[in-house]
Amino acid sequence: MTEKETQTMEEEAIEQEPNAEEISEEAEQTEELSTEESHQAEVTELNNRLLRVQADYDNFRRRSREEKESAAKYRSQTVIEALLPVIDNFERALLVKPETEEAKALLQGMEMVYRQFQEALKSEGVEVIETVGQTFDPHLHQAVMQVEEEGFESNQIVEELQKGYKLKDRVVRPSMVKVNA
Repeated sequence: MTEKETQTMEEEAIEQEPNAEEISEEAEQTEELSTEESHQAEVTELNNRLLRVQADYDNFRRRSREEKESAAKYRSQTVIEALLPVIDNFERALLVKPETEEAKALLQGMEMVYRQFQEALKSEGVEVIETVGQTFDPHLHQAVMQVEEEGFESNQIVEELQKGYKLKDRVVRPSMVKVNA
């Protein structure tokens, strides 16, 4: 090779070799890109966490509101449960046949009080569960006896032994019933 060709090859090699400035610029650009990418990844992660926290908070608010509404809807349940034996005894007392005029007057007064009591319960959303002639429903009725009676279909309620009550859509006390086999 001639000296000129060797010199040309050396110049080309020098041109192809990156100098220190170019290497440091590329390193800075790469570093900037990796820093920017890491910041972007961190922003994305924080946004995702924020969305999850917001969803959790919305769910908490919804559950709290539902619990508050439920508590308000059924606030009188414990009082009603305590009054059910009183109602049962009231109904038994009304079945007594009075023999004297005083007893008849007392019975009339008790009937008036009983009607007012029933109206007050109805205004709170208390309903008597229908039984005789209905199909047995384990969510509403408690079968305490099973008999074979003619005139009734299988699984049909023959007799009510104790009244059951619902408060709005919740069973407070199931009806005790006798069911046809």
